[in-house]
Amino acid sequence: MQKIKLFFLAMAMLVSSLAFGQNLTVKGVVKDASTGEGVPFASLQVKGTMTGASTDLDGYYSIDVPSDGVLIFSSIGYVTVEVPVAGKTQHDVMLAPDTEAIEETIVVAFGTATKESFTGSATVVKSDDIAKVQASDATRALEGVVAGVQMTTTSGTLGTKPSIQIRGVGSINAGTSPLYVIDGIPYGSDFDMNNLNPADIESMTVLKDAASNALYGARGANGVIMITTKKATHGDAVINIDAKWGVNTKALQNYDYITEPGQYYEMYYSALRLANIMNGMSEYEAHIAANGTMLGDVNNGGLGYLVYSYPDGQAFIGLNGKLNPNATLGRYVEKDGKGYWLQPDNWLDAAYRTSIRQDYNLSVSGTSGKASILASFGYLDDQAIINNSDMQRFTARLRTDYQAKDWLKIGANVGFTDMRMSNGNSSEGVSGSTTNIFEVANQIAPIYPLFVRDGMGNVMVDKYGFQVYDYGKGENAGSTRPYLGNSNAVQGSLLDTNSSKSNAFNGTTYAEISFLKDFKFTFNAGFGIDETRSTSIMNKFYGQYANMGGLISKGHAKTYSINLQQLLNWSRTFAGVHNASVLLGHENYSSYGYSLSASKSQMFDPENDELNGAVVDGQSAGSASSEYKNEGFFIRAQYDFANRIFVSASFRRDGSTRFHRDYRWGNFWSLGGGWILDQESWFPRTAWIDMLKFKASVGSQGNDSIGSDRFVDVSSLMNQNGTPSLNISSIGNKEISWETRMNFNTGFDFEMLKRRVTGSLEFFYNATTDMLMWFTTPVSASNGLSNGYWDNVGNMRNAGIEFSANVGIVRQQELSWDVYFNFTHYKNKITNLHPDNIGDNVEGYPGYASGNRYVGVGLPFKTFYLRQFAGVERETGAAMWYKNVTDESGNVTKTPVTDYNDADYYLCGDPTPELYGGFGTSLTYKGFDFAASFTYSIGGLAYDSGYAAYMSSPSAGKEGANFHKDMLNAWTPENKDTDIPAFYYNELYAAATSDRFLIDASYLNFQNAQIGYTLPRRLTEKMNVGKIRVYAACDNIIYWSARRGLDPRQSHDGSTSNILNSPVRTASVGFNITF
Repeated sequence: MQKIKLFFLAMAMLVSSLAFGQNLTVKGVVKDASTGEGVPFASLQVKGTMTGASTDLDGYYSIDVPSDGVLIFSSIGYVTVEVPVAGKTQHDVMLAPDTEAIEETIVVAFGTATKESFTGSATVVKSDDIAKVQASDATRALEGVVAGVQMTTTSGTLGTKPSIQIRGVGSINAGTSPLYVIDGIPYGSDFDMNNLNPADIESMTVLKDAASNALYGARGANGVIMITTKKATHGDAVINIDAKWGVNTKALQNYDYITEPGQYYEMYYSALRLANIMNGMSEYEAHIAANGTMLGDVNNGGLGYLVYSYPDGQAFIGLNGKLNPNATLGRYVEKDGKGYWLQPDNWLDAAYRTSIRQDYNLSVSGTSGKASILASFGYLDDQAIINNSDMQRFTARLRTDYQAKDWLKIGANVGFTDMRMSNGNSSEGVSGSTTNIFEVANQIAPIYPLFVRDGMGNVMVDKYGFQVYDYGKGENAGSTRPYLGNSNAVQGSLLDTNSSKSNAFNGTTYAEISFLKDFKFTFNAGFGIDETRSTSIMNKFYGQYANMGGLISKGHAKTYSINLQQLLNWSRTFAGVHNASVLLGHENYSSYGYSLSASKSQMFDPENDELNGAVVDGQSAGSASSEYKNEGFFIRAQYDFANRIFVSASFRRDGSTRFHRDYRWGNFWSLGGGWILDQESWFPRTAWIDMLKFKASVGSQGNDSIGSDRFVDVSSLMNQNGTPSLNISSIGNKEISWETRMNFNTGFDFEMLKRRVTGSLEFFYNATTDMLMWFTTPVSASNGLSNGYWDNVGNMRNAGIEFSANVGIVRQQELSWDVYFNFTHYKNKITNLHPDNIGDNVEGYPGYASGNRYVGVGLPFKTFYLRQFAGVERETGAAMWYKNVTDESGNVTKTPVTDYNDADYYLCGDPTPELYGGFGTSLTYKGFDFAASFTYSIGGLAYDSGYAAYMSSPSAGKEGANFHKDMLNAWTPENKDTDIPAFYYNELYAAATSDRFLIDASYLNFQNAQIGYTLPRRLTEKMNVGKIRVYAACDNIIYWSARRGLDPRQSHDGSTSNILNSPVRTASVGFNITF
């Protein structure tokens, strides 16, 4: 009995000693095995738990662990190492660089893949690169970095969404934007990326081919942008603070137009004078008449304003066509007993401003036991470069993961955005609009005052306390302005309001269940809610709405979506070399939209921005709702042999409510394969090739972004004398169905010289079939109430190559220098059109004209179809264009004619660039870092509508618009050897639409640059701080194009405009602190 007691006592002491021995404080350093440097912020985790820590800036760590535990050391770009504690308190660990680094992990549809096993085409952009771009929309970081991606931005207005195309345009009428997938949940191509803080994003992956996109079926035809938000890494709590302050300025270059008032008067005089001579006047008569007309009635060709003083009895413009040498700028005028001072102002300077940008972000992350959590907060105050425009955005995100059981993991990721937007210009891009500040600022002649000044030159103040602006309707000494008269868009931008307040939620929650060793079931639920309340106020004091007492309009829009996914994964390894996996899945997506709007006039108090603050109902109230649903069933199977031969296949069956129930379902699939050639025994053993993989994939995706209600007759409700009536606006076609895009991709991924050189070379062929086309019908076919219907009848293809490379030129302990370069070349062609849609045959290409474009079989989409400029008739200065003249033998000759309306149309090229992409470099030396990136496009054509506007002669109703300085070289009897037609009043056709204004669309853009310095650890340790980095950055620095003022980056189709807001240049300084 005594022995038994002693035995149990000994056991108790042993258990007690083991219990007390569980907690050891282990210390050490983690180093790079190739360089011997410490690895900063490497992750440590106690195996089988969520307990962890991380190394400091120099690689040192300390962690409490069980004496018999196992520590897992990992870091991005290194091979993960497991080290048994074995009761030791000191463990120094060497991490070897990973040739299959985790930074090469690719987020794919419903999972991830390593670069080596991935059989498709994708590019990953990491958080460090995203942080280099100062934009509220994180997709700006893709520009020039991802091969195959084309990005254009119509406007620099805050919140403007860039237009993104991946490997060319894929449709004529359906949507061409990529699908956005955030943490595995698709949100559609219309998702507002301004609602997602770029600081919350860990990576963006652009999927470009069928093997990548086919599992998204109906929505993956135009490519997919996979966005992964940040999560906590294993280890102690990490606090990160980033703050930056900057200035925004106008980045758009001005055309070389007239800026001197005197020179403008001289040019206008010369146009009047030449017109008079052409009408039979003598030179002296023409001179006298031109002076009189220019300074006379605006309804008879006058400019309305004279802003020079010159001696009485003398001509303002002399016989030599030059300004009177005694003329001085500024003129005193008395009108109705009051004195006025007339002087011109710079409207462009008044329209734009230098503004402030502030961006603050805070994140806290860490793990405790079996749970991890990350919380982030962001605030952006971004003032626009025009008055009364700004963006304020608050964001918050909370992400948690919890290992509830060995077999159960759950988590949630929720983001919230509160955003306030205002835009001081409601008519951007609208030609001839009196409220479009960009048109008047860019095109008004440099002779017009912006303000009304008293006789002493002081700007007057009205009874409301506002500066008095010149509206060109006689308030300024009786002067009237013919160009955009009775308006002043600059003051309108200050007094008018166009604002919105929005709240957005988006998030996911999941449950992951592992069972039977090889199986894992995942349930994902995603949601998105976006609610916006908009206000538009046209002021009651001045402008076109003053006689209505002002106008207030209200709008309320709400959209929300729900996505439910059920995924069953099976994976197993056989005989150590055969790896197989299968995914079965179901997805159900529903989206709903609601809108409400109304307006009133006769506002009482402009500070009251509610409808109840006005009294006259606008009789324009309306509301609408929409609904869209998509459901898919899918399977994916993957196999690899010995991690060197890879095969994948997928199939998805999708249904969409955008089609009639008989044509609602479509089938989409992919096949892909990869072969790592350097691992084969027959491959030559060379020291400079680390990895060479051949890959190929083929498959199809659908596109249901065709708009709503195409398969039913659509009617609009009309008010006919107080009685409801219906007006059929389009005829439905129940057989309308999917546009389908067949993708083929093949190429090589390579790594060389110990991974100093990495990259890929790929060939792609994308064919879109059953493109949505509009058919025009005779009026009688719809009883006079409609003019056409939609059907699937067109085919198109894009074929090209992509190349991307990253080169580590220098890799030393204290110095590293890397460069990257990528290019894409592709050709677009329409391969088929329905016979009923072919109305013409131009130069052997059957098709049809659409405005100034021609859609023809065998031609690129958006081919320009224009009259061709034939030069200047030497003796008369008349503009000439070509016309096809057929002789008696049937021979056709292009013959110059001076009648614009008699000229023929010709195919004039297309906007598709020959080559586009980006390049850049990054350099680190000790604590310093520098990075710069460029984007470029070579070839293709753009129509320079801004230049065309400046090259127009003055004419009735268009007096007072500015001119380009190239007009100084226009034809005159003394200057006959020129390619610029005669410049004279009421010349209407010289600047008419023709290929004269087509121009090379090539450009080079210095996209951004950043320089930073990380303080030495010996300094930050004293402040109990892990890392401090200070930096300066600049975006949209400068661009070069074929003509000053032209910005080819505005569109994919070669359209340009000079009446849009400028792109924004942002220069900032900031700091980043990690605790």
